[in-house]
Amino acid sequence: MTTPTETQPNALIDDFGRRVDYVRLSVTDRCDFRCVYCMSENMEFLPKPQVLTLEELYQVAESFSSLGVKKIRLTGGEPLVRRGVMELIRAIGKLPVDQVITTNGSQLTRLAGQLRDAGVSRLNISLDSLQADRFHRLTRSDRLQQVLDGIDAAREAGFERIKLNAVIMKGRNDDEVLDLVEYARDNALDISFIEEMPLGGITEHDRAEAYCSSDEVMALIEQRHPLIATTERTAGPSRYYRMSDSDSRIGFISPHSHNFCSECNRVRVTVEGRLLLCLGNEHSVDLRQVMRANPGNAELLRQTIIDSMALKPERHWFDLDEEPQILRFMNMTGG
Repeated sequence: MTTPTETQPNALIDDFGRRVDYVRLSVTDRCDFRCVYCMSENMEFLPKPQVLTLEELYQVAESFSSLGVKKIRLTGGEPLVRRGVMELIRAIGKLPVDQVITTNGSQLTRLAGQLRDAGVSRLNISLDSLQADRFHRLTRSDRLQQVLDGIDAAREAGFERIKLNAVIMKGRNDDEVLDLVEYARDNALDISFIEEMPLGGITEHDRAEAYCSSDEVMALIEQRHPLIATTERTAGPSRYYRMSDSDSRIGFISPHSHNFCSECNRVRVTVEGRLLLCLGNEHSVDLRQVMRANPGNAELLRQTIIDSMALKPERHWFDLDEEPQILRFMNMTGG
């Protein structure tokens, strides 16, 4: 892997004055689960030549770091199923960035300690249900206990913070909101509740009917635990609340009900090397083409990233009553 270069802290500013200092980098479109809101049951995955190599992924990470990005989140698919991914994680761990990972938790029993030793500071772990039969329906996997064991392994490994992510859908898991809060409290975890994002053609449920707003989830929680608004922010879109009798934070990610675009400080890179300037739009730049047509030209890659800021749109527009405006599934986007 190459040596980090000198940073340019103010290089990535879009036309609306927003500074990009956070990148979500997908390392694979593959996953060992098939969550109903993320992908179809019978997915066709990318052929290997279309996928960025580990070295190319590092080049992208190093370039963003040199341009002032302070946080890199590795995503997928499920990032920890990619062969050789620990080599990449160790290399990024040497960059001057906060390296975090979003995972479904299935690989943590074997990798949690290695991840912490490699410099990963925090984990986000997807957990939409604590009921085995429902977990199976939502993820098309019967490995709930494996995920719970992985969460225990992560806690033992000593990460700075561990946060659960739960996508809440009416009629599917909205009756578990309080159970998930209690699980987070009992295990000294944070938890964020996420409104389902309309990416990809989903047939398992009607998104408009299943839509559960952050306000509705908050009302459910406050039946038992009054929430105290805080000014705490991470680099991501969660708005956080606390409870008077717990250190656990409760976050809400609300792309529909409370649009967070005015504060957007992030971009995504798909495993194909598409630099997506917005989750809910198709504005993108092909970084793979730049790297493969100009091998070793780090300056051109950095300049391409700088120039891409002009394409970042002001906001996304999600409409649950229409067919999905974005046809790519979440696993293709980078979760």
